[in-house]
Amino acid sequence: MSKVVSAGVILIGDELLSGRTQDTNLGTIAKWLEPLGVRVMEARIIADNADTISATVKDFSARFDYVFTTGGIGPTHDDITADCIAAAFGMGISEREDALAQLRERYDESELNAARRRMARIPDGASLIKNPVSQAPGFQTHNVFTLAGVPQIMRGMLTDISYRIKGGVTLKSITVTVEGIGEGDAAAPLAHIEKEHPGVSIGSYPFFNDELRGVNFVARAEDEAVLEAVKAALEDLAAKLGG
Repeated sequence: MSKVVSAGVILIGDELLSGRTQDTNLGTIAKWLEPLGVRVMEARIIADNADTISATVKDFSARFDYVFTTGGIGPTHDDITADCIAAAFGMGISEREDALAQLRERYDESELNAARRRMARIPDGASLIKNPVSQAPGFQTHNVFTLAGVPQIMRGMLTDISYRIKGGVTLKSITVTVEGIGEGDAAAPLAHIEKEHPGVSIGSYPFFNDELRGVNFVARAEDEAVLEAVKAALEDLAAKLGG
């Protein structure tokens, strides 16, 4: 088996925990990383609390090859992520001229008030991540990429990260659908098929509405030949269960 290149995602914001805002950033990041050969192994939603942010960043940085944080780098008083990243790595933080230069692409000097200038405060030694949407940059500190929480802005920032990622082998996947059954009908034979094919993970995902129910079997593996063998086994199982 090839080395798994791992990622952790930290979603920061009280609004996420309260349910007022529904997160979409995790799905975007995971799908973006997949063809790069990086697998998201853990994601966590945390509050706008300085100690929690710093501790979580330090923990994730030690356990994963790459870490992505979203949220808390705007102009308001509760945007504390930059300070927390600096604290996690024992770094200083200050207003950076290169970050201000990017902000000036959007704002006149008269508009760069104290609140907006907060977005130019970057941990010492961090490299900037360009923001083609609103110009306020994100930044990379060691293996941690700190991105905006607004989904459109976060997606734009990803375009300046691909070249910084050294991924592993990509996972391939196949899907086999069987109608008219529930997950429990397939649990035992699925476990057997997975056991017979090392290196393959198989998941079952039910769907149902007023007229139809069924299950999608999804298999993932590095080896395409092995995956084809699993597909044949799943199709045989689907024929038996669906019949």
